[in-house]
Amino acid sequence: MIQPFTSDPLRWVAEDGLPIRELPDRFTPAVLRDLHREMVRAREFDKKLVTLLRQGRTTFYAQSSGMEATQVGLARSIRVGHDWVWPYYRDHALGLAMGVPLLDLISQCLGTNSDLCRGRQMPHHFAAQRQNFVSISSSIASQVPPAAGNAMAQKYLGVDEITVCTFGDGATSEGDWHAGMNMAGAAGAPCLFVCENNQWAISTNLRAQTASETIHIKAKAYGMPGYYVDGNDVVAVMEVVSHVAEGVRAGNGPALVECLTYRVGSHSNADADAEKNYRTREEVNAWLARDPITRVERLLDHLGEPVSAEERADLISAVHREVDEAVLRAEATGQPDWRIMFEDVYADTPVHLREQAAFLRNEQEGVGA
Repeated sequence: MIQPFTSDPLRWVAEDGLPIRELPDRFTPAVLRDLHREMVRAREFDKKLVTLLRQGRTTFYAQSSGMEATQVGLARSIRVGHDWVWPYYRDHALGLAMGVPLLDLISQCLGTNSDLCRGRQMPHHFAAQRQNFVSISSSIASQVPPAAGNAMAQKYLGVDEITVCTFGDGATSEGDWHAGMNMAGAAGAPCLFVCENNQWAISTNLRAQTASETIHIKAKAYGMPGYYVDGNDVVAVMEVVSHVAEGVRAGNGPALVECLTYRVGSHSNADADAEKNYRTREEVNAWLARDPITRVERLLDHLGEPVSAEERADLISAVHREVDEAVLRAEATGQPDWRIMFEDVYADTPVHLREQAAFLRNEQEGVGA
């Protein structure tokens, strides 16, 4: 039985890979290998994007290494393309696991002509229409009130969709977060709020920003259940989120799930020396020992289906080739033309914008003063 408001995170698999509870039948070795493959893909994508950043081929990136079990587990627990996702800026592993094409992510990070946003959005702030994956925003918790409104519309229309809204622990200190949670609770909206608690809001530790023992306990204030799960245990994430999502879908109102995990890399390229500035090496090493990918590998080993070193190396090489090919394809399309700044907003371009476009065109052609 999955209960809300537990004092300790719900777990199915220990850090040594041994099941703590009976492993559900759906987690066959084949399914676990698929989850492992998706998590490794996300981890290696993360590394490759950091390399692109250092090469100057993109200008912003927020790492999610260490959080793969939370994001992949969430993706496998909802109805992709049916439910709506309002993500936060660290959710590329979630997007990849939901089937967002890797080329689309790379193109958006590079701002090339193959970018569906046509180079207009900040790097690593993608959207995916087919997956109902709403555009990422860097404004902390700004996605929470509109996600609540999205869920209220779903209830009004009587559809069996739900809205999934993700955020980090830092977002729970923002007024927008409380407003959105309160609105969803009061309306009984079908919204699943997921806190990816990586314990650091840039350089602010969780204990420095809230007196609450946990994040999920805050759900009580808004009349909804709160669940606490080990976010580095992909089996636990899928079991809890699947259970809670279907309860939300059944008309039981919103719910909050807190996934306790850890961001082992920096917040973004803006604080690349994270460990030196505000975290101890000992703390990071302690969480590296709880790595979610290693946990799945140990579980498979326990089940007699080990992932060999050669198999893992081949998987990593395949991801690197996939990313490298996507980068070449994206860069081959070139950079967007300046004229796009006047497109895609108005059906009929206003006079003042037509005048500005003509002025710039003359300048580009060497005619203007």
